[in-house]
Amino acid sequence: MKKLKFIIIPIIIVFVAFSSCEKDDICSDETSTTARLYIQFYNSSNTDNLKTVSKFRVQGVDNDEVLSDYDIVTASSVYLPLKTSENSTQFKFHNNYSINDNGTPDDDSDDYPNGNEDIITISYTTKLDYVSKACGYKTVFENVTITVEDDSNNWIDYILSTTDNEPISNEDEAHFNLFH
Repeated sequence: MKKLKFIIIPIIIVFVAFSSCEKDDICSDETSTTARLYIQFYNSSNTDNLKTVSKFRVQGVDNDEVLSDYDIVTASSVYLPLKTSENSTQFKFHNNYSINDNGTPDDDSDDYPNGNEDIITISYTTKLDYVSKACGYKTVFENVTITVEDDSNNWIDYILSTTDNEPISNEDEAHFNLFH
């Protein structure tokens, strides 16, 4: 009889534990959460054709954080995480990025970047949408606009919205097209 108790009691505990879980208690990987801004790159001379950016690098403004997926790569699009606690986010977009070691490969103190850097500012308002008890809330970005800081050597010609100012709540389709 003691052996039967050792088998039945764990079975009852497992049954009770699984029967008390509800669908909302686990946040699935397929559940839509806060979306990143999706930008595709196009040829400004032939606006129907995608155009890659060589030695592309993305870095936040006022910090040294480089987006790891976009650190000196060839890219035809970019997914950008936006700040959820502010109403704007800035990034440095580098074209043909490289580091010039100034002829002293063992001394990093005199290194400087080469290439063409454009700074973009993404402005928006945020709204919280309830997803579920397990997932909590996701941020939806509304009234999104992108401006390119004008300098004498911009490689970005212009950026156009593809969504007619619809809220950004998923990453399924491009939100903006960047022409260069």
